[in-house]
Amino acid sequence: MNYLRLLSGFFAVLIFTACPPAPQTSTAPSGRNTPGEPGSNDAALPPSVDGYARTQGGPKNIILMIGDGMGISQITAGLYSNGNRLNLERFPVIGLHKSYSGNNLITDSAAGATAFSAGVKTYNGAIGVDLDTMPVTTILEMAEAAGMPTGLVATSSIVHATPASFYAHAKFRQNYEEIAADLMDTDIDLFIGGGVKFFERREGDTRNLSDELRKRGNDVRSFVDTDLKNLKVDRAKNFAYYTADGEPLPYSEGRDYLVEASKLAVNFLDERDTGDQGFFLMIEGSQIDWGGHANKSDYIISEMIEFDNAIGEVLNFAQRDGETLVIVTADHETGGYAINTGSELGNIQGAFTSDYHTADLIPVFAFGPGAARFSGIYENTAIFDKMKLLYGFR
Repeated sequence: MNYLRLLSGFFAVLIFTACPPAPQTSTAPSGRNTPGEPGSNDAALPPSVDGYARTQGGPKNIILMIGDGMGISQITAGLYSNGNRLNLERFPVIGLHKSYSGNNLITDSAAGATAFSAGVKTYNGAIGVDLDTMPVTTILEMAEAAGMPTGLVATSSIVHATPASFYAHAKFRQNYEEIAADLMDTDIDLFIGGGVKFFERREGDTRNLSDELRKRGNDVRSFVDTDLKNLKVDRAKNFAYYTADGEPLPYSEGRDYLVEASKLAVNFLDERDTGDQGFFLMIEGSQIDWGGHANKSDYIISEMIEFDNAIGEVLNFAQRDGETLVIVTADHETGGYAINTGSELGNIQGAFTSDYHTADLIPVFAFGPGAARFSGIYENTAIFDKMKLLYGFR
């Protein structure tokens, strides 16, 4: 009897705490959020963070790590190709999020990242805007307004859909020069990613955004000058490092900066937090997705293992620090990837049903203060809601 009561109580709590209703059986589930409800974001107003009060027992720092295109099979392939071990196994809390966008059961990275960054379901291709193309305030902007150091790291260009959705507000994800210009409206402490040409050799205007950053006192470097591993970074200045002229190479072709960049970013932001207010950092393993689009198992696996190694460095920091919440998830799965008969440890035989994204539920891993809030099944927008709540932003 006691067991049955506990079980019924568990399901009651699960139903009570669930996010907005599951999508109806339509091509494009409703993605609109009622103001004041979880997932709502008043685009017309700046973030209200004055006098914010962090949730009791919550984190000081939040590090959100996004493995673009990383579904369960991508994780599994990485696991069995890495000696049956991943740093993801160190996470005590696992949940699932519903990845659909505001106009399609199959999301893209722009809408998926905007759900994480701003708590709204928007249309595919939208960067930091809602279904009506109105700008929405992001968690990074809220953190900046609260005086927190902020950072972005990606193995794509820094103007690509996922990182862009945390600082830019563009109707279309391909508006790369517009997105780069939006970065100038922020005071982001650190960014590491590709895309020099969108800052320095622009076709739409004559601005050199890198020079503008330098004139503001930022330390701006690139792969042409110095390898990231050999850099000595001045913590007194905002730091930008370009890893490629356009999009960085795959890991298998020589790109190997994600682990080093993640370590640098965490330590840099921690040292910049002189007011002990905490920091926000987003790290993306961008090219797991590209391996899925290319239908190449080896591409997926090498990117997955590099991303997991970066996760390990971040977890090491969080364990030492004791005040850092680490969240790892994906915007969507890519490729309809499966591990086929004939696979062995270290020798994965993969198959694909698509060269695009799928509507799979996506795992969410959490470690640190506030991690328990990320168990269960919920909307992708709830990740923003939970981060905002834990930071104490109104």
